[in-house]
Amino acid sequence: MDTPALTIYFDGACAFCRAEVNALRGRDRRGALAFIDIAAPGFSEFPPGADMAALQAQLHSVTRDGRVLRGLDSMQAAYALVGLGWMVLPLRVRMLRPPLEWAYVQFARHRYRISRLLGLSSPAPAPQCDDNVCRPGSPWLKG
Repeated sequence: MDTPALTIYFDGACAFCRAEVNALRGRDRRGALAFIDIAAPGFSEFPPGADMAALQAQLHSVTRDGRVLRGLDSMQAAYALVGLGWMVLPLRVRMLRPPLEWAYVQFARHRYRISRLLGLSSPAPAPQCDDNVCRPGSPWLKG
């Protein structure tokens, strides 16, 4: 079997993340993408140089040649591979990159709450992120 052009490590406990992965899968007609759910029981296939805290803090992916991409770079690569590069064109504008990175970090930190606000559901109680580390049962989830 051919190695995919990009392997994406996503949080399957995040309803928004699952929806995005499903959308990418639906557009991936060439089989360029592979997906690994970091919330799956027994997950242990970490990308080089990453631990669970890093994977929870931002999206990670690994290119066919072994480069590790993080955050917006992962998104940019994935969208380009499924023919949606135009959607992430602002990520290439140097002046826009810092505020977009800030917004991405905020989104990633609050992705479970945002999923709920969007009416998306999670399969299990979603962990909440504190200091870029997500833990199930955090008191932030209450209320």
